[in-house]
Amino acid sequence: MTRVAAVDCGTNSIRLLVADVIGETLTDVVRRMEIVRLGQGVDRTGRLAPEAIERTRLALDDYTAQLNYLGAERVRMVATSASRDAGNAADFRAMVLDTLGVTPDVITGDEEARLSFTGAVRGLAGAEPPYLVADIGGGSTELVLGTSTVDAARSVDVGCVRMTERHLHDDPPTAGQIAAAEKDIAEAITLARETVPVERARTFVGLAGSVTTVAALALELPAYDAAAIHHSRISYEQVATVTASLLAATRAERAALPVMHPGRVDVIGAGALVLRVLMEQVGADHVVASEHDILDGIAFSIA
Repeated sequence: MTRVAAVDCGTNSIRLLVADVIGETLTDVVRRMEIVRLGQGVDRTGRLAPEAIERTRLALDDYTAQLNYLGAERVRMVATSASRDAGNAADFRAMVLDTLGVTPDVITGDEEARLSFTGAVRGLAGAEPPYLVADIGGGSTELVLGTSTVDAARSVDVGCVRMTERHLHDDPPTAGQIAAAEKDIAEAITLARETVPVERARTFVGLAGSVTTVAALALELPAYDAAAIHHSRISYEQVATVTASLLAATRAERAALPVMHPGRVDVIGAGALVLRVLMEQVGADHVVASEHDILDGIAFSIA
């Protein structure tokens, strides 16, 4: 048995998984998530905001204490879209090394896609391959096609934070703002399809907080319940209904939803929109929501 710690730092959130790995089996010890919005303003300025780096440092300091207490033998931190795009990414990397004691792997979109795929498809029983896995993040979305291994992958720069900051400025957003975001998303998916033959897929799997929150709303859960969400099948019609409701709601109305994490209130409309347009573009009549994702892939990569 090996106890590992995986840290995933994206555009919107930073997450920790401490797990025991025996062979092909991953057993959770603890999973945590904090919204730090590292990608605040990156699409506009091209740089990480100092206050965003500090929010991330505070969360990472807490994670470091916990993984040390739990006796993690190996630690890997992966940093994704925001830190790839930022002109001052070196400042972020120096902060991580000082806080966590390891240098973060600022990975490419393709590597992010492969790690997400590995985490998502292990334990996916009763679903027909090939799988098309979509990881909808804050700054980017990864599309990955494969069975037990990856056949094709592409990362495109549409995500819930980026689309919100670029287009959805009003509360609630206007029809024109939504249409502009839809156009951006559709163009990005068209670009991804040049690399990923999505028509070969038999099962569409969605990852990350936008997908799981939409699933929780579609299931009408009284509170966020990861066990109920994991591997639930949500139809396109349900996704479209939830998306329309979120985009028509005010911030206060979204915040009052019982499954809504406070850090997703501002960006969930854009995240749901990415999911809905993606399902339309690839012809998926339902999505399998997965709570297992890049964190699990990172854990397996260092076990």
